[in-house]
Amino acid sequence: MTDPLAGEDDASTQLSAEEREGLIPSYITLRGELNEAEQANILEADTWAFSRKRNVLAERFLSTLHKRMYGNVWRWAGTYRRSQKNIGVEHYKIPTELRALLDDCRYWVDNDTYESDEVATRFHHRLVWIHCYSNGNGRHARLAADLLLTALGRARFSWGSASLVDAGATRAAYVAALRAADGHDYGPLLAFVRS
Repeated sequence: MTDPLAGEDDASTQLSAEEREGLIPSYITLRGELNEAEQANILEADTWAFSRKRNVLAERFLSTLHKRMYGNVWRWAGTYRRSQKNIGVEHYKIPTELRALLDDCRYWVDNDTYESDEVATRFHHRLVWIHCYSNGNGRHARLAADLLLTALGRARFSWGSASLVDAGATRAAYVAALRAADGHDYGPLLAFVRS
């Protein structure tokens, strides 16, 4: 069985009709074109997100962030997925699991349960694990974690200092670190985020 997070990503791969469902730009037919359009949208969202202080631990903000990141590309951006995927919690549990994560994270911050890097790492991992949206969950969770870090007075994570969209050694290390965190071992992910 292939790992859904591993994301073999060949830029010249034709998108299927199912993969294009909800796509706004009609010119996009290849995986590389989709990646470019999403990246341009994400760069705009990054500028917007860091333009002022944000309440990262608010459910509404997280959906707004996703919509800002993908709203020029996908009609469903910012809307929780409505079907079961091969990753993530069951779709009807998304609101409950997300509220629990946000409550847990507020507790960790308010009670100095973990250092700031670990708070943001655990927040990121659980957000990826919940898998709120049909696509873009890892990139969304990384940007949200970076926003949380800056709110806590820390610098953004380096995330392995390479693209995590393209298949390769850095993405493989990231996925392995997420899998370790699934088993409650946050050491590899804590090392990865600042590498």
